[in-house]
Amino acid sequence: MKRLLPIGIQDFPKLREGGFVYVDKTARIHELLTGSGQPFFLSRPRRFGKSLLCSTLGAIFEGRRELFGEMAGRPALAINSLEWAWKKHPVIRIDLNAGDYANEGLDALRAVLSYQLKFEADKQGVTLDDTTHAYQFAGLIQKSCNKAGERAAVIIDEYDKPLLETINNPATHEKIKSALKGFYGVLKSSDPYLRFLLLTGVTKFSQVSVFSDLNHLDDLTLDPCYADLCGVTQEELERDFGPEIEKVLKETDRNREEYMENLHLYYDGYRFSKKPLKVYNPFGLLNHFKKGGEFNPYWYDTGTPTFLVKLIAEQKINILNLTNMQVGYADFRKYDVEEMRAEPVLYQSGYLTIRDYDDELNMYMLDFPNEEVRSCFAKSLLDHYLRPSNETAAGMHAKLLQALAKGEIEETINTLRRFFAAIPYDIIKDTENYYQTATHLIFFMLGFNCRSEVRIADGRIDTLVETKNYVYCFEFKLDKTADEALAQIDTKEYLLPWTGSGKKLFKVGVNFDSEKRNIGEWKYTAI
Repeated sequence: MKRLLPIGIQDFPKLREGGFVYVDKTARIHELLTGSGQPFFLSRPRRFGKSLLCSTLGAIFEGRRELFGEMAGRPALAINSLEWAWKKHPVIRIDLNAGDYANEGLDALRAVLSYQLKFEADKQGVTLDDTTHAYQFAGLIQKSCNKAGERAAVIIDEYDKPLLETINNPATHEKIKSALKGFYGVLKSSDPYLRFLLLTGVTKFSQVSVFSDLNHLDDLTLDPCYADLCGVTQEELERDFGPEIEKVLKETDRNREEYMENLHLYYDGYRFSKKPLKVYNPFGLLNHFKKGGEFNPYWYDTGTPTFLVKLIAEQKINILNLTNMQVGYADFRKYDVEEMRAEPVLYQSGYLTIRDYDDELNMYMLDFPNEEVRSCFAKSLLDHYLRPSNETAAGMHAKLLQALAKGEIEETINTLRRFFAAIPYDIIKDTENYYQTATHLIFFMLGFNCRSEVRIADGRIDTLVETKNYVYCFEFKLDKTADEALAQIDTKEYLLPWTGSGKKLFKVGVNFDSEKRNIGEWKYTAI
């Protein structure tokens, strides 16, 4: 019998009653509910299960225990056997995901809040006063509590959607920020009426703006205890998706070990705390299984990072350092129009994740989470920085892959030359770093193990590319000679660490000609 995968299902009752596959997070949710009791905030990338978490919490506080027991042929969930009173509380859910904020601005926010508040008031059987949205919200909370005789659970999902969609329109953004600050400010004064409070979003705007009145929130974003609250761990993948894995293996005749490694490389890798626990992107996994095991960028294709690419360019972020970006804890909180930093935006939106943590320096090292994001984001950067014709780029991919895989240096250089020749002349910058960056992006996009500015004992390698059988060490010069580039590789002994690796080693000296805006002289030697 074919199992139902909950792609796009964000409603917990619908998921359980419909017999969809569910990764049981209720034990972790129970820990949250029986812990400090503080109001909470959680930031996670889009399509990572935040809305389903909110719906699950709503069902718990509504006392709907039947949804957590055995039903639709599915076993009971963990919280069903844990100590919990199952009292029925008024649950007020505000979801700001709907609304065309980019085009309609403050009018869209007002329309969404009016609809949401009226819907929740009707659900609770109370009447809203004819006043501002902030006062209506405060009245809704108080009246719901008084009628039910229990404190309310308030859950606000995608709290930052209106802010994110207007980030490129400062005037509209400021109006929306002001309106939301007043609306969310009600929550602190309503604390006596609250049993539970959770805000979720992609980002956390700084304390001096939207959150200035909500400084009592317990931020779970980097909390090791809840690093797996959203997303799928390796254990959960093998436990809950065994039938899907077996189906793919049977239909594609793949080797299990290689297939599981590919799943890990393509969809795993998200890390949300100091704890070295990584999770899979649930949206990517579910679509992968639905499509019969095809490895496609399902998550990446649901959103375009145009704004982020422009932000990287505006702040002159060295894209060669994207795979080794270092940030402190405070940097994660620097998200506002007045002080927009690329690092926290890239992390919070899911394009970079935590690779490692230095306890002594209290620094986080960031990197791309997996192959899906790495290759697609590299293409977005490539399109922005280089903008070659689609036909040239597509043809180049296949030829360059084949040439590097076979150790064909001349064909590699000729393909790169054709690519640089297709770049509009007005965006080429006559600096050695520009050409180095461009070459790095090309290799990076193709999925090679490509590193730039590689530090070794006696210097830094411009670009190093490793394939199954070859190691290529590129040294770039601008308006000099290929001999100078090769001499630097030899003098600094750049390839010494790879001697004895069993791979064929290539030293490649490349000189870029600023007048021709392309590769000029080049030479190589092999070891």
